[in-house]
Amino acid sequence: MASFKDLYYRGHDGLRLYARDYQHPSPRATVLCMHGLTRNSADFAGIADHLAQDYRLIVVEQRGRGNSEWDVNAANYQPAVYVQDMFALLDQLELNSVVLLGTSLGGLMSMIMAAVQPQRLRAVIMNDIGPVVNPEGLERIKNYVGKSGPVNSWAEAVKQQKAISAKEFPDFTEQQWLDFCHALYRENEEGVPVLAYDPAISQPMTEDQDAAVPPDLWPAFDALTPIPTLVIRGVLSDILAEDCVAEMQSRKPDLKVAQIPNRGHAPILDEPDSIAAIDHFLEEALS
Repeated sequence: MASFKDLYYRGHDGLRLYARDYQHPSPRATVLCMHGLTRNSADFAGIADHLAQDYRLIVVEQRGRGNSEWDVNAANYQPAVYVQDMFALLDQLELNSVVLLGTSLGGLMSMIMAAVQPQRLRAVIMNDIGPVVNPEGLERIKNYVGKSGPVNSWAEAVKQQKAISAKEFPDFTEQQWLDFCHALYRENEEGVPVLAYDPAISQPMTEDQDAAVPPDLWPAFDALTPIPTLVIRGVLSDILAEDCVAEMQSRKPDLKVAQIPNRGHAPILDEPDSIAAIDHFLEEALS
């Protein structure tokens, strides 16, 4: 397993936030990894072990997740605020050129960041997300985020996540389900698994869908026009529809697309097909 240093930094409003810093003495580039809605830095552990051989990775945990502080104002749990935090981090690390690797929410953030400060982005990888979020998939997510009941053991955690995500990962082994849960839950003082996020992250998307997904992201996607971009899609995804991918390719003919079999929303990125697509894309984009 690749080693990393704990990095604590201040968000744009002073909130104490966390990231894993996989340092490298002479990196080909710095990759900023941004997780999905309920996830955290552990989500990228597999791909980080691979990419850390050649790149510096900054793997963040957004406010309210993992080791980052919870926000007392739940209205701040939305992409526009997270993007401000990312630019605050880049400013504090004096990073003016990065590759973005964003899963789901992290991919939405990537498009917004491209619209705001495109000059800082060398390349962008978006994992199972596009400018249009399939309403069916969004409704499925809204039905469980912040609403999952407590569990008393890792076996119960696995059972709970299978009930939520079995269709997304139909070929997962028992070990993969357990690894999936260890990335999503943390043990409390009694050794009981608890979800590693503030349940209030669901509040803005419940009250106002535009807080979860900005209403028109096509202009933000169009900001990626000069930036090398790869879209990874789970073939079974209920979030990123094939017609959305087709429109993305129509607007950006040089867009690279990788379809990952036996994956819904979202590929873990440790799949051989995901790793091969990322390696090939970065080799080409950074040459």
